[in-house]
Amino acid sequence: MMTVNEVSKLAGVSIRTLQYYDKIGLLHPAGYTDSGYRLYDDAALERLQQILLFRELEFPLKQIKEIISAPDFDRNKALEQQIAMLQLKKEHLENLITFARGIQWIGVKTMDFSAFDTSKLDEYVEQAKKQWGTTDAYKEFENKSKGRTAETENAIAAGLMLLFEEFGKIRHSAPDTQEAQRLVKRLQGYITEHYYHCTPEILTGLGKMYAGGGAFTENIDTACGDGTAAFVADAIDCYCKNA
Repeated sequence: MMTVNEVSKLAGVSIRTLQYYDKIGLLHPAGYTDSGYRLYDDAALERLQQILLFRELEFPLKQIKEIISAPDFDRNKALEQQIAMLQLKKEHLENLITFARGIQWIGVKTMDFSAFDTSKLDEYVEQAKKQWGTTDAYKEFENKSKGRTAETENAIAAGLMLLFEEFGKIRHSAPDTQEAQRLVKRLQGYITEHYYHCTPEILTGLGKMYAGGGAFTENIDTACGDGTAAFVADAIDCYCKNA
């Protein structure tokens, strides 16, 4: 866990900015010190990286929140698209540098404004935005979370983790047992109650995310025992195949 001061220095983001991100629900801390200072874990830092990449591409904060909070947000696909957009931005800047040097060295001979053309980048950004467009599930999540305090959000997250802990207790059994399947049903109901209508399709996607490596898998396995995330994913797969 890192303090807000450490994260500020690491990411080059002011403490005030991190506080504002928390206030608008874009980036909540993972916890607090006894003195009330914000603490950030690997999952929060990973989310901050995504936020900063989108900020480099001049996405509004509200749109960034919609994109990375969507249930079907694909981090790897987003990275591929961000790299493509940054590459286009780099090419645009290189064209501007070449154009400016030309003026410096030989003066303006023709009224050429082609170096200022950003249509290619703009078109790609618009296509990406449409693909990342707000889903019905995200709209429902936004409505349900509207007005919630940070304490309420943390309590809901803690309730979700308690469910994972129950999965952890039976992780060495078969994922298609009645107990495992009952837990999946409870998990689906909990997500529907507190976040968004959790269809079998969304539940399947969440299972893949839980066991897909990275911060999600690490956090679940650390709290509930090695192999819990994979067990949850397998139990979800069995459940959804029979849904």
